[in-house]
Amino acid sequence: MIVPPDLFSLAMSVFLFLTLSGALVLVVLSTRNPREIPLLLAGGLVVLTLVVVVVLPVELPVIGAIVIALLGVALAGVGGSPVTRRVLEVATHGRVPEGDNGGIMLRPAAVPGIVADDAPAREVLRGGTTIGYLERLGVALAIVVGFPEAIAVVVAIKGIGRFSELAAAEARERFIIGTLASLLWACVVAGVVRLAIW
Repeated sequence: MIVPPDLFSLAMSVFLFLTLSGALVLVVLSTRNPREIPLLLAGGLVVLTLVVVVVLPVELPVIGAIVIALLGVALAGVGGSPVTRRVLEVATHGRVPEGDNGGIMLRPAAVPGIVADDAPAREVLRGGTTIGYLERLGVALAIVVGFPEAIAVVVAIKGIGRFSELAAAEARERFIIGTLASLLWACVVAGVVRLAIW
């Protein structure tokens, strides 16, 4: 039995809407306290959606494409935060405490006569959460509109802006792992949207 194109298009629109909405709900529920199960389920929904749009290309109606694009960009921007935080927790085994302003708390290395052993920790990489949201939104929009070259600009601006804070090994590790996890999430979600609507 051959499915009429209009019916197939409608079914795909509903499928994309439900899977991306489900993933968005799961990541929003994990925003305050990233947990593995909801994040794995959200990642699974995104991968399932990616496989479906690769195997079953479809032309979505204009309204459906706009809704899927908005939903996908929201998922790319919002979802990357708990995913990235969970990846960083796993990578650092929870040894690097987070600061109040989206950064990490680091103690300066003790230097006899200059820096005491009990010197207070200071927060580096402040504003990381906000920068991450902006980074993912920029990357997702660049992919959805067909201008992936803009990703290089986003990464370059972030690297230049953070260069002076990357002296400590913990800061470099967090910067690299966090950036890659964040960009990977945004690229995969935006890739789903790009394949679905173009």
